[in-house]
Amino acid sequence: MATLAERLTEAETAWHDLMTGQAVVAVYDSNGERVEFRPANRDALRLYILDLKSQIAGARKPARMIQFQTSKGV
Repeated sequence: MATLAERLTEAETAWHDLMTGQAVVAVYDSNGERVEFRPANRDALRLYILDLKSQIAGARKPARMIQFQTSKGV
């Protein structure tokens, strides 16, 4: 999971760089491939960030609590 967190940090840094005017930013995707993002495809970078957050959230699912109630059928 540390790898996902690192990728998320890199992607959010790339998002910041892109939004503050740096023309091209590059990050490494989950396959280890370099992906370049330009202002024209900033939505793809945003979706990548949301996907990483979703993967991280899925890996940290909280314990589920099951509560039973019984009655005598009143």
